[in-house]
Amino acid sequence: MTDRKIPWTIHGALWLAMTGLASAATTATAPAAPATPAQPAKATPSVSEILNAAPASAWRPLADEHTVYMQLAAGRVVIELEPALAPHTVAAIEKLVRMHYFEGAVVVRVQDNYVAQWSVPGTPPDESKPVPADMRTLAAEFSVPAGAAPFTVLPDRDGFAPESGFVDSFPAARDPAAGRMWLTHCYGAVGVGRDNDPASGNGSELYAVIGHAPRHLDGNVTVVGRVRQGIELLSSLPRGGPPMGMYAAPSERVPIASTRMAADVPAAERSHLEVLRTDTPTYAAVLDARRNRRDDWYVHPAGYIDICNAPLPVRTMR
Repeated sequence: MTDRKIPWTIHGALWLAMTGLASAATTATAPAAPATPAQPAKATPSVSEILNAAPASAWRPLADEHTVYMQLAAGRVVIELEPALAPHTVAAIEKLVRMHYFEGAVVVRVQDNYVAQWSVPGTPPDESKPVPADMRTLAAEFSVPAGAAPFTVLPDRDGFAPESGFVDSFPAARDPAAGRMWLTHCYGAVGVGRDNDPASGNGSELYAVIGHAPRHLDGNVTVVGRVRQGIELLSSLPRGGPPMGMYAAPSERVPIASTRMAADVPAAERSHLEVLRTDTPTYAAVLDARRNRRDDWYVHPAGYIDICNAPLPVRTMR
């Protein structure tokens, strides 16, 4: 017969019973403390609650020296440029704005679920106005060295790059092995139109992403910034026809009343905006709240967030 050990608790009970100490032991046992009432689970704060509690240091003002105001009849489109990730192209755009190159610019193309693109018509009107001779070609800045700016890594996987994350509140991606990083084609991203020659993207034709993120354009177009306010003014424009959403007739084009650098606009007339910094605990909490939705409506939280679905809150400065 196989010898089996009896659990210590059984041995203890038998020994107390045999020695007559079971009742004494029971009597000597201190009365159980009253049960503590169950505390309700602490609700996870929502994104709005996190933002309302965010300290002033979690926000930064837009850089007026690198912010463009594009005025449409329906309102102002505020575009913040990021010189760290496209320094020469951003400098060229700012130069064109300051020399009033974009006077007479129009939206020439609105392709559904893709982009809205603008340029300055030339002669004939189906061609663009020429830029100064010394600016006609510009080396492409599809990416920059990975150490060009601090990069905040998003822990979630990305299908288009080894890493995705943020550079100064701009969605970006990075390839550490190749030693390069770039701004991503998320909704609201502003890029530079070009012909087949990569050096033809001189900043005279720009577009904003108004549809599902066309990340396949990453590494093929220079992205220079992001619409911080007014993207709905572009995304709601009438769609053009084939091919590629181009407006068939000049009369269909949407005029751009003016284009100015924010730093050149009187302070009282500026859009005083600030964007949530993406390198703070506040933003980490925002991402967690969006990654793991815990409110009553959600049955299956995703447990994941895509770089182009990560919120980038902008508010009027307080």
